[in-house]
Amino acid sequence: MTKSINSLVELELLFNDRIDYAADRDSAGAYDQAFIETSEMAKLSIVDEPMATEMPDPEMARAAVELAVGTIFDVFRDTRMEEFAQQIVWGFVNSFHMTARLAEGREDDAAKKLGDLARTYDPSEIYAVELEETQMLCQTLQGCREALEAMRDHASEVYRVETGKPFQATRGSQVSKNGVTASQIAARDFLAARSRERREQLAPEGPMVLVSGGQDWHDHEQIWDRLDDIKARVPEMVLATTGMRKGVDAIAASWAAARRVKLITFVPDRKHGARAAFIRNENMLKLKPVEAVICQGSGIQSNLYELLRKARTPMHALRTANQRPDAKLA
Repeated sequence: MTKSINSLVELELLFNDRIDYAADRDSAGAYDQAFIETSEMAKLSIVDEPMATEMPDPEMARAAVELAVGTIFDVFRDTRMEEFAQQIVWGFVNSFHMTARLAEGREDDAAKKLGDLARTYDPSEIYAVELEETQMLCQTLQGCREALEAMRDHASEVYRVETGKPFQATRGSQVSKNGVTASQIAARDFLAARSRERREQLAPEGPMVLVSGGQDWHDHEQIWDRLDDIKARVPEMVLATTGMRKGVDAIAASWAAARRVKLITFVPDRKHGARAAFIRNENMLKLKPVEAVICQGSGIQSNLYELLRKARTPMHALRTANQRPDAKLA
């Protein structure tokens, strides 16, 4: 424990010399929630025995992430290598993202096994132990995933503050009279709670606002102003974009990251061939958006505009010709 305290002090001394990122003020609470220990025991694989290990100190993890990411930018700043800092840090953030997804895959496998066990009645002690240890495995992996996601989100926010661009990954708990044991009740409750949490992460609940437009759009202020106006009227909004990495979608994603608004990206499913983008548009309409911002682009935007118009969705249609001048070309 003394070693941990000393390490934390050393990290804080370095951390206090760094830029006071806006992200840091909001990240501490997220770390505290993600690094919770639900049990004194942990289990990380089916073959491992339960062990008494702790989660990392959340404050140390937070300081380490910010120090690592921020220092890369500091070292390269105002040098001939400055342009490479963004690529290196993107890889750093993406490593957290991919590791969290690997943990999620193991968690899903454990949850599937737990579900199979919870649906099978067996009064034996061997069954009860297997059920409890499988639940422990699932809980341990869930906790690790949540911690990795907290670190990824913090690192991506520092990345956004430094670059002005949001990080975008290459991919993103009855009664025994019915023959149900106490262990089964706990397992089923855990699975129900986990399912609710994952549904909210994958399909956030809230009024949906759609944004789409061309990849050569440069007037970010116009889009930010429109979205700020919508958020003032619809504070619980969830933003959905057509998932492009440039132009309107990238500007909207940057706004969502800055305003802490949940973002859903709808990427066309290439198995549909030339119809992929248009099928994607139809699927977006199934969300019953409450408002939309459509900027002039290609036939894909024209198709989405017509679908929204027929659905009588309130809409802001922005023309390319009405953009403010591009400061880079001034």
